[in-house]
Amino acid sequence: MKPGLSLRTSQHLALTPQLQQSIRLLQLSTLELSQEVGQMLDENPFLEVSEDSAPGEEFGLVRVDAPVQLADREAEIAASAPVDYAGESSGPSNDDAVTPLSAADAESWEGDGTVEMAPDDNEWGGDAKAHGNNLGTEDDVDAGELARTQESLQSHLHRQALATRLSEEDRVALRFLIESLNDDGYLEDSLESLAAGLSPAEGDESEQLLHHLTVALRILQDFEPVGVGAANLGECLRLQVRAMRRNLPANDPQQRVLAVATRICTQPMDVLARRDIKRLVQLCSTTDALVREAIGVIGRLEPKPGRRFVSVERNIVIPDVLVVQVGKGANTRFRAQINPEVMPRLRVHDIYANALRLHRGNGSDASNYAALQQRLQEARWFIKNIQQRFDTILRVSTAIVERQKSFFLHGVLAMRPLVLREIADELGLHESTISRVTTAKYMATPLGTFELKYFFGSGLGTDAGGNASSTAVRALIKQFIEAEPDTKPLSDSQLSDILKEQGISCARRTVAKYREGLKIAPASLRRAL
Repeated sequence: MKPGLSLRTSQHLALTPQLQQSIRLLQLSTLELSQEVGQMLDENPFLEVSEDSAPGEEFGLVRVDAPVQLADREAEIAASAPVDYAGESSGPSNDDAVTPLSAADAESWEGDGTVEMAPDDNEWGGDAKAHGNNLGTEDDVDAGELARTQESLQSHLHRQALATRLSEEDRVALRFLIESLNDDGYLEDSLESLAAGLSPAEGDESEQLLHHLTVALRILQDFEPVGVGAANLGECLRLQVRAMRRNLPANDPQQRVLAVATRICTQPMDVLARRDIKRLVQLCSTTDALVREAIGVIGRLEPKPGRRFVSVERNIVIPDVLVVQVGKGANTRFRAQINPEVMPRLRVHDIYANALRLHRGNGSDASNYAALQQRLQEARWFIKNIQQRFDTILRVSTAIVERQKSFFLHGVLAMRPLVLREIADELGLHESTISRVTTAKYMATPLGTFELKYFFGSGLGTDAGGNASSTAVRALIKQFIEAEPDTKPLSDSQLSDILKEQGISCARRTVAKYREGLKIAPASLRRAL
């Protein structure tokens, strides 16, 4: 082969670190953003929290297209221009100018363009001043800390164990079983496996250990909440029925129903879940009426005794956008605004920035000066990207409120079909940008707090030639089911026919999908016994 030279021209997208940071900040939730701001405050000395917003500083759509200041433009141009720090610059000296970074530093911050992002997401990158934040004060109440103060299931059972009179061996076995329960109050491992884990050797010692565990289990199953210590759902229900029988006189007529309930709980749970009355009558050798009464009793039992002791993490939703009503009557309109409680109040530390500007580094201090200059530029870009994040959220929220005005006036049944592309085309943004904005962002409205994605839904055809929102159709299905008779619930086919009578074309399979999404049981399980 003969060697040769060739020239080829190509184009590729290079995402700068500023743009990458904008994309990442846009898709963060409020909590994640707060954590990101806190981490940046710890890492960057040029960034600080501003107690009060600067005079004349306004936030909103008017700042979206604000012109870039000359100092900022010069700083960004200088950041990407290589410079030789070995000698003095031949240009005039200006203390207000920003000394450019070194070539190596500029290249490391510009990125290599390998991050896989939507190619059209750069249309919302911009420059704007930072606004403010409420990062929290010492008086704020930690909801997670409040949740952790409730008593656990194990602590509740240990307190009851203190009131029992047991031998030392049985007391230790009881404590071991209590600690072996899962969050629902079930003892998932058999006593044999627990004994083998404590004493692998076979013989009298293993048998004695198994005996102590058996005694401890009987005592544990008499504790409150009733049903704790069961191995499975059937045993849990039987323990609760047994406790009910103990509290009734022997000649009480309800004893017959509870006896049938005990026999039902010994049968496979899938038969009970299907409410197969005929099969249960055959298995329990009783009458249809008693089986129905027994199923009604079982339906009032607690399948998870430890449920109320579980320390559930309480996620408090802080809305990013507030919707307020303006005007009354025919002049009623709704306006979206950013929640001031979630806006970080950040600014560049003036003392550090001025000190860096006045003490230019040269010679051996050039590398240190360039590193500090880069950190200052990072702080400025971080503030601008946060400002741009809230500007984009506000623009998208405003467009949603304008298109879904009927929802705010008349409720969910008046929801209009809306897809991401409509908002993207209106605002001149990419569809993936709208998706990032509407994910994990919430809007507080007069009708409640909703995720921004809630206002989007596909359209179903109507007889009038228009479209009905899938969200409104789900609300209709839920409304029809709530109004149905208990003894004759509506099937998916009947719900489809009712929707067609309303002028909405919705197939049975679509009705079933919407019903399952609403976590509503099928008609066979909704029928009252």
